[in-house]
Amino acid sequence: MYQIHRLGVLSVAKIMGAVYGTIALIFVPFFLLVALAGMASGEKAAAFGGLFVIFLAILIPVFYAVAGFIFGALGAWVYNLLACRIGGIEMELVAPGPMVAGMRPPAVSGTL
Repeated sequence: MYQIHRLGVLSVAKIMGAVYGTIALIFVPFFLLVALAGMASGEKAAAFGGLFVIFLAILIPVFYAVAGFIFGALGAWVYNLLACRIGGIEMELVAPGPMVAGMRPPAVSGTL
């Protein structure tokens, strides 16, 4: 059984920023469709709202990426504080390969 004792704060922050930014990018086309539909209606207020939604479509992925970075770093930092006191997350790692009935797969050597 292996235990994750410490997380790299900057490492977690970078990957969380990338993940949250990518998730936000998935939703951008839906925002843009709403903006285009509003702008196509021909109303002045709808056109202004459509421009605002386009602005949000650009801003939201950036905001999500920054928030993911900040909260990823904060979460990793808090995890490190608690893991030192109460222990880390336990994981059992096995090497990939064919399973033979009645045999246990070899454990992965090394440290995490």
